[in-house]
Amino acid sequence: MANTNHELRVINSLIETTIDSVDGYREAAREVQNDTFRTMFERRASERQAAAAGLQAYVVSQGGKAEDEGTVLASAHRVFVDLRASLSKGDEAVVKEVERGEDHIKHKFEDALKDTDLSPPARDTVDKAFASVRAGHDEMSRLKHGLEGLH
Repeated sequence: MANTNHELRVINSLIETTIDSVDGYREAAREVQNDTFRTMFERRASERQAAAAGLQAYVVSQGGKAEDEGTVLASAHRVFVDLRASLSKGDEAVVKEVERGEDHIKHKFEDALKDTDLSPPARDTVDKAFASVRAGHDEMSRLKHGLEGLH
């Protein structure tokens, strides 16, 4: 039998991280000069918002209170990113930072999917959101490596 409280904690943690990634993509879209990158980041932010909404709907369906904000740590991280971006300006720096964030969220979802205490419905909900995460991670990784290849 699944431990609903455990499931909701795991999924709420993923919601926070997913909201952090929405914020990160929006910030990246504001920072980047290249219109193609901006459009890509805005699209990813929308996809992540939808992924977060799916996770939130599951928590509510289980009688829980869904997180609706990112993590406190991410707020501090964004201040640091803003500072670094203002010092190092450039699309490549922004792309590298986005890709680093994608590594973080991908690992967090992978860890959740390894959690044997998640019920099949919870695992299915996490896996659906992970599809967006996996696609975003792979796209940003290709973009970063493509930019590195230009040097």
